[in-house]
Amino acid sequence: MDGPGERTVRMSVLCLLCLSLFPSFSLGRVVGKDEAGFAECNVFFPGRVPPEGFTEPFHVKICQQYNGEPRFATLYSTKDKIPLYSAFKYTGAARSEADESWLLEPQIDDPENDQHEMVIEADVVGSLANLGANQALTSDYVGSGYERGLLNPSLLNEEDFQTATYTLTNAVPLRPSLSKTWHSDIGRVVEQALIPHCSKKDQLYLLAGAIPSSVRVKGKVSVPETLWLAACCDAPEGWSLGLVKKVSDESSLADLTVGELEKQLLAGLDLFKGNCGEDNDSNEKMEAILQAVSQIRSGEQVGTNDKEEAKDSGLVRKVVGIIATPFIKLLELLIYLLVELVKFMFYFLWLVIKRVGSTLLDGVYSLWNGTVSYLKAISMVLISIPYDVGRVITNIFLGFLGIIQDVAVITYRILRIPMGFVLHLASFPYYSICAIPSVVKDMATGIGGTFSLAIDATASILHGFYYVASHIAKRFVPKGSSGD
Repeated sequence: MDGPGERTVRMSVLCLLCLSLFPSFSLGRVVGKDEAGFAECNVFFPGRVPPEGFTEPFHVKICQQYNGEPRFATLYSTKDKIPLYSAFKYTGAARSEADESWLLEPQIDDPENDQHEMVIEADVVGSLANLGANQALTSDYVGSGYERGLLNPSLLNEEDFQTATYTLTNAVPLRPSLSKTWHSDIGRVVEQALIPHCSKKDQLYLLAGAIPSSVRVKGKVSVPETLWLAACCDAPEGWSLGLVKKVSDESSLADLTVGELEKQLLAGLDLFKGNCGEDNDSNEKMEAILQAVSQIRSGEQVGTNDKEEAKDSGLVRKVVGIIATPFIKLLELLIYLLVELVKFMFYFLWLVIKRVGSTLLDGVYSLWNGTVSYLKAISMVLISIPYDVGRVITNIFLGFLGIIQDVAVITYRILRIPMGFVLHLASFPYYSICAIPSVVKDMATGIGGTFSLAIDATASILHGFYYVASHIAKRFVPKGSSGD
């Protein structure tokens, strides 16, 4: 059987899974400078007019939404990395603690980001530019001794309003004991002192805020020096009230007028337009409210001064609690099983949808690729046909022009030839044939002359030799011998 710790971890994981599957459920957007007030979140201010006087450039207005509906408004300081105030209405006491699924606003760190909604911090780590540059992160609280104290407490909200409070833009660093005391005090004040004395409960407007100090958690997130609450009952015989708790004194809880609170916060500040009942001459309700606040501050039970009656009432509640505890536990078990079953069904349905969707997307993607490739090939062929036809026609035309050019050149050259040359050229065969006998005769004459010349040359040579020989003989042979 799973232990409480494992069960809590599993529920947290399932909750985070559901948020990641349905991100549009958790919304929150930075209000543009061109929008009036807090846009659709102006409903959380009397007369739809937000406080006037917070004009620093590092103040960012956030309309906190959940399931497509505005839940509360927050003015956030990117310099101190904490909210200066959250404006909300009392929707009812929380029936149980909600699962803490902490979110952050991506557009505070990256104004160019296109995510106009709250996201889980782990989902944007490494992908969001300048993460943590202008707002606090969960890592800033880990090991610091401080916890994320909600300005708009979850215990004063129910259902979707309660879930929407778990955002880092609604949290300030508080010591665990102070966080518990502050939430307990303002919870009792609202439920026991304010709500009973506002004739129209939906017209009770609440501002919960913090005054930053120079003390920083890990040198980054400002620790408040003062926590405050301003209430306005914007109804007939309305009233307004301020409460202040010094962080240095957890037991302190001072009540004061809204005007006095405004002077403590900021010069020229106007929390509620039209003073919201401060000029009301009737002090009966205010006296009753202040008496209830005083009883809460002193730890007394509001509405009675009889301690014995309170003790008896407490005993009865204990007995009823002991009797009802088994049934409550059984009911909690049944609710837990039902929630787990619903979560499992959602998870199973998501896996089926994811698998079917993935298969369909793969098929559509393949079909799309095939279609695109086929159309691309056809387009290339269709585009190449006119190109090829044009190229053939161009080549034919160029060939025809070449033929015409060659004919023109030949014609031109023919026309440039002289007529006498043409006649001589035409008569060349006739003269050539007629000249053959004369040529043969001349050749024969030449050959005969050549032979005659050769014979004469030979005779001359022999005669020369003979002459030389006879001359020599005459010179060297004695003359006497010729007489003998």
